[in-house]
Amino acid sequence: MKHIRLATVLAAAFLALLPTTAQAAAYPDPVQITGQQIIHDPTVIRLNSGEYAAYSTGGVIGARLSTDGRHWNDAGNAFAGPPSWWYEYNATGDPWAPDISYRAGKYWLYYAVSSWGTNHSAIGVATSTSGRPGTWTDQGKVLTSETTDTWNAIDPAITSAGGRLWMAFGSYWTGVRMVELNQATGKAIPGTTVHHLATRPDAPYAVEGPYIVQHSGYYYLFASYDACCAGVNSTYRIRVGRSASVTGPYLDSTGKPLLNGGGDLLLEGHGRYVGTGGQSVFRDNGQDWLAYHYYDAQDAGTPKLGLNRLGWKANGWPQVL
Repeated sequence: MKHIRLATVLAAAFLALLPTTAQAAAYPDPVQITGQQIIHDPTVIRLNSGEYAAYSTGGVIGARLSTDGRHWNDAGNAFAGPPSWWYEYNATGDPWAPDISYRAGKYWLYYAVSSWGTNHSAIGVATSTSGRPGTWTDQGKVLTSETTDTWNAIDPAITSAGGRLWMAFGSYWTGVRMVELNQATGKAIPGTTVHHLATRPDAPYAVEGPYIVQHSGYYYLFASYDACCAGVNSTYRIRVGRSASVTGPYLDSTGKPLLNGGGDLLLEGHGRYVGTGGQSVFRDNGQDWLAYHYYDAQDAGTPKLGLNRLGWKANGWPQVL
């Protein structure tokens, strides 16, 4: 009888471990890449030349190039040096969280300049006909925020909807916002409404880094929740909601508004891949891909490039493959 009870206890203990194991298994590892893997806040695109380009936080907007999307080479920086106006926002002219897109026959590179812990910030934009590092011409400020504002002008992401151009942005300071841009200049329309898309019910409102994807009649808002930039102690994770309108309201699959802390969990840390976030989405040969950074627990928390195929369930919601 004791042996039966012991076996029952051991079986129960084993079964108690299964949810954790199953949860870890629910998140696929990123595809294997080689070469220069170090990156933070990646934005990826396949250029008209056939090359893949990835730009990121670090350097003067750090650049990587690849011929196959798997082996990446360090390609220097988008700019040879910081434009002078960047120094209005930090002493080192340090840019953050770029976003690359192609529109009207040229590439557009949006980025942010700020200092840690303040919303004295600005989003700028540069253009290029090739999208390659060293070819960008800065076009100046798109949108700014000050310490009197309740939002933070960083983490830009561009999307087109209904023949109009929009920019989602935001970090903490009550979360994710959106403004309409002038399609000719790529800059915020003066006096445009600052829409509110997502936040948390509790300070410090830890949601940032929005990215919007259109799919099957909906706009999907991907965002990074919780804390980045702490190596293996980072708690970044990616959540998603959707809306029939680009300006919201965005809801998760249970109907909870992202303005009230909602958001389906799409990807979180698992195994060596800690603090998954800083995400963007790009399309290549008809396939959507999720690009993000993770902190490698097997390499002292070094931030590295994560790439996973992004699939769509029968109910329309995204899943990482």
